[in-house]
Amino acid sequence: MARPADPHARAALIAAARVEFMKKGLKGARIEDITAACGLSKGAFYLHATSKEALFGEVLGEFMSALQGLIDQRREETERFFAEQGAVEASDVSERSERYERLLAMSAEGDLRTLELMWSYRDVMQVLMRGCQGTDFESLVWGFVDREVSRVAQEFRRLQSGRALRTDVPSEVIGSLIVGTYVLLAQRMSQMQEKPDLAAWANSIHLLIREGCVPRCDVAAPVEPSRESPPKTSTSSRRAPSRALSRTRSTPRSGS
Repeated sequence: MARPADPHARAALIAAARVEFMKKGLKGARIEDITAACGLSKGAFYLHATSKEALFGEVLGEFMSALQGLIDQRREETERFFAEQGAVEASDVSERSERYERLLAMSAEGDLRTLELMWSYRDVMQVLMRGCQGTDFESLVWGFVDREVSRVAQEFRRLQSGRALRTDVPSEVIGSLIVGTYVLLAQRMSQMQEKPDLAAWANSIHLLIREGCVPRCDVAAPVEPSRESPPKTSTSSRRAPSRALSRTRSTPRSGS
């Protein structure tokens, strides 16, 4: 009869594996190093996983499931907002209407939830971006990025249709900009030991996007520096003194 796997040992094994995957990549990590780090025998590893790739796949599955849950939650919140509040238009942006402020707050909360999840799985993101070359996971992150760019671009077009965002920027560009920002932040997180102020990160992202996407009608034209120059005089006014002088010279003096 097979010996049941110890759930505490499994948790320790997964934690040790995540550290090894992050340090050495998926191909470079060795099962004996993973088990040694958590005080298990190499044989005990196979009570919990069939291979190191299978173990990473389980952790990745947890992350992707949680991330998809956040995406679905955000989509549902967005649809409910527009169903209840109606379309956001340019006037909402210029007047900073309550409806527009609610949309911003809802988006910022969604961004913060995503950043919190990325922090918890920053090691997984690191492996996906830099440590899974030559494995079945190699193109997974970029396929996900492509899907997210399309989703963000669709949301952007929705706001463009009401001219709540500038219309002179292609939606695919802003989608790539936003998703690319998150990918680079995930990379930065993987190098950090202390958790940053993720709320400040989310607010900064929103500030940059909001200020950069203000409709063109609300963007003030640049003010040219004033260049003072002496007032121009007409040709007739410049010539007047000479004509006056000429008349003075041709007028005979009395008593001459």
